[in-house]
Amino acid sequence: MYLPSFFVFVRFQMIFSKKWDSFFRVFWNFCLDAFSLASLGTFFFLLASLLSYSPYDPSSSVIVQGEPDNLMGYTGAFISDLLFQWLGIGAFVFDFLFLLIFICFALRKPIGLWITLGLCVSFFLGLTQQALFPELDMLYPNGFAVWFFTIQPHWASTKTVYGTVLALIGIGLTAYIYRKLSRKLAFQKAENALHPDSFIIEPQKGRPRKVKKHSALGSAVSALSTDPIQKLPPLTFLSQPPILKERPETGDWVEENVRRLQKVLEEFGVKGSIVNARPGPIVTLYELEPCAGVKSSRIISLADDIARSMSTISARISVIPGKNLLGIELSNTVRNPVYLRELLSCTEYNQFEGALALVLGKDIGGQPVVVDLTKMPHLLVAGTTGSGKSVGINSMILSLLYRLSPDQCKLLMIDPKMLELSVYEGIPHLLTPVVTDPKKAIAALKWTVQEMENRYRKMSQMGVRNISGYNERIARSKLGNEPLERKVQLGFGEDNRPFFENQALDSEEMPYIVVIVDEMADLMLVAGKELEVLIQRLAQMARAAGIHLIMATQRPSVDVITGTIKANFPARISFQVTSKIDSRTILGEQGAEHLLGQGDMLFMSSGGGRITRVHGPYVSEHEIEKVVAFLIESREPAYVDMSLKEEESATSLPQEPGDPLYQQALAIVQRDKKVSTSYIQRQLQIGYNRAARIVEQMEQEGLISPPNHAGKRQVLF
Repeated sequence: MYLPSFFVFVRFQMIFSKKWDSFFRVFWNFCLDAFSLASLGTFFFLLASLLSYSPYDPSSSVIVQGEPDNLMGYTGAFISDLLFQWLGIGAFVFDFLFLLIFICFALRKPIGLWITLGLCVSFFLGLTQQALFPELDMLYPNGFAVWFFTIQPHWASTKTVYGTVLALIGIGLTAYIYRKLSRKLAFQKAENALHPDSFIIEPQKGRPRKVKKHSALGSAVSALSTDPIQKLPPLTFLSQPPILKERPETGDWVEENVRRLQKVLEEFGVKGSIVNARPGPIVTLYELEPCAGVKSSRIISLADDIARSMSTISARISVIPGKNLLGIELSNTVRNPVYLRELLSCTEYNQFEGALALVLGKDIGGQPVVVDLTKMPHLLVAGTTGSGKSVGINSMILSLLYRLSPDQCKLLMIDPKMLELSVYEGIPHLLTPVVTDPKKAIAALKWTVQEMENRYRKMSQMGVRNISGYNERIARSKLGNEPLERKVQLGFGEDNRPFFENQALDSEEMPYIVVIVDEMADLMLVAGKELEVLIQRLAQMARAAGIHLIMATQRPSVDVITGTIKANFPARISFQVTSKIDSRTILGEQGAEHLLGQGDMLFMSSGGGRITRVHGPYVSEHEIEKVVAFLIESREPAYVDMSLKEEESATSLPQEPGDPLYQQALAIVQRDKKVSTSYIQRQLQIGYNRAARIVEQMEQEGLISPPNHAGKRQVLF
């Protein structure tokens, strides 16, 4: 009696303490709890009535004088007699159905199948009681068997009953299994129709030629376009996402966390209210509306204390753009990982209109995040070891390989660590084998600059502004069989009138080029200033030429990510970093140090610098190897010859071995144990450029170290 009253009191207290937007949901939960308690009471009432049943009690079939012996009185005697008359000993099974209803409603579990099974068992016992349990005839009525064996004796028998019941059970099980299999097959068919495993790209018309190695990218593309059919990798190479576990981050769990978080904020003296909570696959976002006069910086500084009080790994607090709210992101107790296959098969990716679609992952709400590299137009990635940076880059590469053929996109991979990108060796999308030598990496970037200049020259001759216009003009000319020509003035005739000549233009489409550098810090140590100049030039001009950069580093310090590089990379991604300083270096604000790792990232878009939290997908090395093996078998790579460019880069380094003051400068450095360009300039009374060449020669010979983040060098001899 006290237990239902307690539950009712608690439920009414919750109703009046909630806001109007959650009133109906709380009222529905209250109705379910009330019905479950009523089912529990019914179970105990019927159980007492059935156990204390007596055939001599007054009921619908017996009229006697006196009080009934049934514990539940006249009502219990009447109901128990009615149940036994209809169900026999199956009445006990019917009673236990109310206990099952209580359990399922309390746990919010489906109950339909169990109700059907319980009713079938009850009717079965009512039909077969006389045949199965004849010794119970003196204790309980026979249920349906009384009617079955007395009124219909000429056709009913025990074997008939058994056969009929078993046939009905068999038909029911067959229908249930057929319905389940039909739903599963229909779902798989719909999924295959929406997301086919492979796509076919129609070949371009032209005379086939077999070319192994070329000195220019245009001839390489013409050779690549001769294959009859180019198939993209099927999605079956990627792991199927497992069935998601039931997340506890719904319903009462979120409400309890809102109350706890509100209490924690009050303990730290923060005045405000939690107005909304949005649970996601990895974290849950709680929107806090602070009271007037409360500073955001003070609340953001309490992130570590809030995480400790809420017993979570970390807490990230930031201002929600466009709202008078602060977002408090707390990790969930159960993490549902994101897989690449579900992102590549989603509608957002398959219907994406951008030229270079990159799959980043899912946002806090679980929605896919797909961005266009051509609009960024370059991407800077940073994160510590184990934060998921390499897996994130692999996901970006696979999102390009699953969408674009080698004729549409070429890749230039630079991997000084010789570990992460070497798995892609041999795919037809590569311009050259994966570059692992830092000196060759500088040569490859110089070739990229030269290719950019060549593309600008071609677009200028055709009178277009970008690569999309260039390729569209060539496609229209091929469709209409019109030659691409331009009128050029060659000079003046004898009558001083200019004469012109039609010159044929290149009719080969230019593919997009994506330059991927996995570790930028190693290249900065070898040739920091030269690399910075090349990156600056590419970042400023390469967008219109269809050349885009993805540069990653695990050491986001100011000597690696310089101000010049940050100014030319408006789109950036930060995985988990070690300190607030590193977070400010890559993003301009703190917060990346509170990430959870394993692909958890902050993405800053190029338009306005808005920061979005994204959970990157997981892709294993085995999956990458299967995709690479498929691409290698589909087509041989046609590499671009960069040997001449490499020799030019090696001879273009500033060297002045014949400077008469070089030995004198060495003596000064050895004596004073310090070196800098301005110091050599003052000691030898020479110009700045000459002193700089002497210092660079000392660095090339290994006598002094490269400059650190403060510009200082160490003497090594």
